[in-house]
Amino acid sequence: MIDQTLLDAVERIAREAGDAIMTIYARDFTVEQKADNSPLTEADQAAHHVIARGLKALPLQLPILSEEDAESFSGMDTQGRYWLVDPLDGTKEFIKRNGEFTVNIALIEHGVPVLGVETAPALGTA
Repeated sequence: MIDQTLLDAVERIAREAGDAIMTIYARDFTVEQKADNSPLTEADQAAHHVIARGLKALPLQLPILSEEDAESFSGMDTQGRYWLVDPLDGTKEFIKRNGEFTVNIALIEHGVPVLGVETAPALGTA
């Protein structure tokens, strides 16, 4: 189940989300407040949509727990697996335009991360 092909696919999804973030980073963008008073930008939402669409297209169909759509999480699958996603970790840094933010995607099995991808779009690293 977990192999180089899956890792490559998740890394591609994270990079695509990073591209969406950087497109918004290069222009003016809106900032809203979540219920917990943390900031939410267009980039958070755009990255979430890119990641959710990409993960749903994978052969490994698992529930997704995303910071930007936690209410849609249906719980882990029967084998205790799910995708854990923070589409834009460091929204305050994104707003400050200091480049210190990441895209995070992890595969969780029985509460333990078994695959993870973290990219830093402004730094071009994965």
